[in-house]
Order: sequence, then structure tokens, then C-alpha cells
Amino acid sequence: MSTVTFDTREFTRKLRDAGFDEKQAETVVRVLAESQEKLVTREHFDAKLEALELRLTIKLGGLIAAGIGIVAAILKLG
Repeated sequence: MSTVTFDTREFTRKLRDAGFDEKQAETVVRVLAESQEKLVTREHFDAKLEALELRLTIKLGGLIAAGIGIVAAILKLG
């Protein structure tokens, strides 16, 4: 996963200019930076979704083939 980078010093300065004290500003910046690490990129999400679609298609194909085989066996034996 890729993270969005931002200038933490500039962000801290803007928070201080808005009335946050140093400790508050640093805490907000740290929490935001940590939350950014958990975000997923669009490309990563799309790749995972494509892999899921492929697995589901393969499983569905297997179920259809098994169903056809069962019906054919019933018709042949019946």
C-alpha cells in the first residue's frame, strides 16, 4: 500500500497558526500520518478486486461443470 505524503512541518505550522498549541498540533499531525498508512491506493484496490473476480469466475465455472456432469450422469443412468 502506498501512502499520500504531506509536509508535516508545514501542516504543524498551519495548525499552530489556527490556534493549536505545539503539543496539539504535533498530535494531530501524528494521528493523521498514522491513519494515512492504513489507506489503500486505487491501483491496489483494483488489483485485489480483479483477483477476486477471477477466483469467483473459476469457482463458478467449476460448479457449472460439476452440475452438467451430475445431470449427464443422471440422464445416462436413468
